[in-house]
Amino acid sequence: MKKLLTATAAIALSAGTAFAAGHAKEVKLGVLIGFTGPIESLTSAMAGAAEMAMDEVTASGKLLDGAKVTSLRADTGCIDNGLATANGEKLLADGANGIVGGDCSGVTGAILQNVAIPNGMVMISPSATSPGLSSMEDNGLFFRTAPSDAREGQVMAEMLKDRGINSIALTYTNNDYGKGLADAIQSSFEAVGGEVTIVAAHEDGKGDYSAEVAALASAGGDILVVAGYLDQGGLGIIQGALDTGAFDTFGLPGGMIGDSLPTNVGPDLDGSFGQIAGSDSKGAEIFAGMAAEAGFDGTSAYASESYDAAALFLLAMQAAGSMDPAEYGAKIMDVANAPGEKINPGELDKALEILANGGDVDYEGATGVELIGPGESAGSYREIEVQDGKNVTVKFR
Repeated sequence: MKKLLTATAAIALSAGTAFAAGHAKEVKLGVLIGFTGPIESLTSAMAGAAEMAMDEVTASGKLLDGAKVTSLRADTGCIDNGLATANGEKLLADGANGIVGGDCSGVTGAILQNVAIPNGMVMISPSATSPGLSSMEDNGLFFRTAPSDAREGQVMAEMLKDRGINSIALTYTNNDYGKGLADAIQSSFEAVGGEVTIVAAHEDGKGDYSAEVAALASAGGDILVVAGYLDQGGLGIIQGALDTGAFDTFGLPGGMIGDSLPTNVGPDLDGSFGQIAGSDSKGAEIFAGMAAEAGFDGTSAYASESYDAAALFLLAMQAAGSMDPAEYGAKIMDVANAPGEKINPGELDKALEILANGGDVDYEGATGVELIGPGESAGSYREIEVQDGKNVTVKFR
């Protein structure tokens, strides 16, 4: 991906997009994530976190000479490309100046190709992790605060070996996210000497996963790694495996980490483990406290990435002096990285003032933000273990 627009592309974007540049009195950010579908239990905290950053900036009165920031929520269904694209188009019609989203990788790619690129709209995804998004030609319009699954595959392989696991069965949700993550896990685990006995897709939304579980059980393995969704097929696979005694311990990549999984499965999930993007930075601690005061769980999957996504939009607009995507898009990498004064959650007021005075900021945020290469997070991870029915962070990697 190219993060620097050519002069021709910039002119085309400016000519083809009806966004008001300059000092706006209202900035509208779309929050385009799966309020329904296989990760819906995560999206309340994700949206709440993004909107907390918006409220923080509005309260400061310092964005673009006092602009108010308004959230426009819209649903992707996580795995519904048609719904996601239609709602992306609606956000533009409603005057969105940027899109926090999409959430799941397949719909994110669909929104990018069918809505964002044709209309010159900037997107920052807090949770789309497919490695395929790293190489998608995006005209400098797409960024993400979550790291690529290429990195997550390495982290999972390290965890498996550290826990003495030598062989795994691997199942994945049959879409871009699942396939990309499964490929990353398989290649990384085999690279450190592990054996993958089977790699099998599963579909979401089925009532019975007995055939899939039987195939996985036949192949065997020390544990079953489920690269799926915690509120859909991934949950069904785990319940089926436990009911038949096929497996009793599960590897849980990012799409499987959330409070609903141990709640729905019960005590039998204790001892299973996995990872989710997360940081042990000072900013993460500050953000968790802010979230608690706001009434949501700041440690919920992708909540901190959502706050950071919204914050990056607003700081980039301030740096550009404009809410026009063709002008502020090139500033996102600048405000996310050094040089500049480091900015934690709760310090957006200070950052806006520095930028208004012509200074530089290095936004650390809730996740220790550093955007690399094609505008994606360098990434750190929380190692999670299910203990007494709760997801417990046992280590950072």
